[in-house]
Amino acid sequence: MKDLIDVEGSVTTAGCKTLSDRGEPAVRDAACIASIRRAGGRLVGKTNLHELAFGTSGINPWFGTPPNPADPGRVPGGSSSGSATAVALGEADLALGSDTGGSIRIPAACCGVVGLKTTHGLVSLEGVCPLAPSFDTVGVLAADVERVVLGMEMLGVEIPSAGNLPGGVPSCVGRVVLPPSVEIDTVIEAAIGSAVGAAGLRSESVMIEQWAEVYLAQQRLLVHEAVESDRHLLDVDGGQGVSEEIRRRIASGAEVSEADLAAARQLRVTWTAALGELVRRYGVLVLPTLAVRPPKLEEFGGPFNILTGPVNLAGFPAISLPVPVAEMRRPPAGLQIIGSPGSEALLVALATQIEAALGAC
Repeated sequence: MKDLIDVEGSVTTAGCKTLSDRGEPAVRDAACIASIRRAGGRLVGKTNLHELAFGTSGINPWFGTPPNPADPGRVPGGSSSGSATAVALGEADLALGSDTGGSIRIPAACCGVVGLKTTHGLVSLEGVCPLAPSFDTVGVLAADVERVVLGMEMLGVEIPSAGNLPGGVPSCVGRVVLPPSVEIDTVIEAAIGSAVGAAGLRSESVMIEQWAEVYLAQQRLLVHEAVESDRHLLDVDGGQGVSEEIRRRIASGAEVSEADLAAARQLRVTWTAALGELVRRYGVLVLPTLAVRPPKLEEFGGPFNILTGPVNLAGFPAISLPVPVAEMRRPPAGLQIIGSPGSEALLVALATQIEAALGAC
């Protein structure tokens, strides 16, 4: 369980030295933890994360960086790095994470596990340390889709089987195509296409010209909200318990102009409608989770969440599923499936179909 989520009697560090040193033990479990306990779940530990959930590499200067089991020399992805590592290593049947701009899907793709970003507002954020509240979501990571379903049901979200879905599972999906300004590794693109085809699904290309513009808007709003959530930490001990990276990101967020924020908010409205129309037309959209292989620890650079952030701007759900790449290269690629609000069961059904097809290959 990501140490961004309150557990009664334990300090919630959010991967930050200031909170670890100065924080008080939580007086009650977060709502999502309380739900897991009511369902009979047993908490086996708290997992590390990118500091304050404000980053995508998973590198943490205070408490160490969780190893990437798929390739130890590469980043584990963030911010839910420890959650992805724990399930990849078999140390937990499932793990909770949060996703604000890709923080469940990115480490899932890096570590070769399944990660479900839920519809914004579906799972309570009570007792979860905020980063950007209008984007923050709680979801599940696990080694396979079946255990993701178990985790969602323990969170109180019913996931009906594919046979009980209204309208069933689509046989044709929308394959997102992005403009040349958004570069995607051709090997990853090929892996996504092969996985979709192996599952017997047809696909139709869907060009989304404004993707990079939407990503920029999402990032501007995210960092602006993150400033509101975290800048008070810079006043504690002169900010010495906050890393240079996070101090720099808070400073950049404080510089976003009101005009840029207003434009980003307006784009959010039109993008949500446009994405909703595409999902209604095709049932789901598919694209890679990551545009590149997880970089080596010493070579990390962004933007690492360019294929995930636009989903958060609309608040839609998405799942990341590991799929094999050419020449048995590790780690596997991440296949991202985007659905309409509340369509978690459909995403799970399609992910199960693809997972089964790949397992039979």
